[in-house]
Amino acid sequence: MKHSVPHSLGLETARQVVRAAFSNYSDRFAEFSPKTTWKSDDEAQVAFSAKGMTLNGSVSVRPSTIDIELDVPFLLRPFQGKAIEIIEREIGKWIEKAKSGELS
Repeated sequence: MKHSVPHSLGLETARQVVRAAFSNYSDRFAEFSPKTTWKSDDEAQVAFSAKGMTLNGSVSVRPSTIDIELDVPFLLRPFQGKAIEIIEREIGKWIEKAKSGELS
């Protein structure tokens, strides 16, 4: 599953947004064992558990988009739309915080 979230923040602020969003998500949803491993300033490997399975993926911060790719196991594909909705909402919330100067 590939999904892009558009933004107009610039690369450095988008990096901060993604890091803040994933940090917050990890704290709030610890029961899903979320893990983020940064490979570079703009690329991260992510993983979390759901329904007894581990989902792996990647996040790429681009100048005008935040690109997410998840390997969704066949049994979890019915929940794919919900996953996109959650990802979009969480990143969107942090994009708005950045725009209003609330990102620290």
